Amino acid sequence: QVQLVESGGGLVQAGGSLRLSCAASGRTFSRRSMGWFRQVPGKEREFVAAISWSGGNTDYADSVKGRFTISRDNAKNTVYLQMNSLKPEDTALYSCAADAGWPTDAARRDPAEYRYWGQGTQVTVSS
Repeated sequence: QVQLVESGGGLVQAGGSLRLSCAASGRTFSRRSMGWFRQVPGKEREFVAAISWSGGNTDYADSVKGRFTISRDNAKNTVYLQMNSLKPEDTALYSCAADAGWPTDAARRDPAEYRYWGQGTQVTVSS
């Protein structure tokens, strides 16, 4: 079992920055790819960023590429999402996810490949 707790969300003006953190319980964090997803009420969950369990592979949605950076610290069982140059359209509930422990060291976009999800942290960007 893996439990995930996000933090770092809040209200920020357009152009500002936030850093989200996702703390994971359990001893298998370092063998799981991690992802960040976001959702706005009435819309489908959207992939934001992912990182492989080694940290050597990352992937980003086109809408955040060049503005967001995903990273992880396996010693601290934590994954981060640094968000810069925030836009009002980035407003959403951001959730982190841990994959099912696949053997390949890949950054995964498909939410179906993730087994564990956090409750989310709200990010609101004002114009």
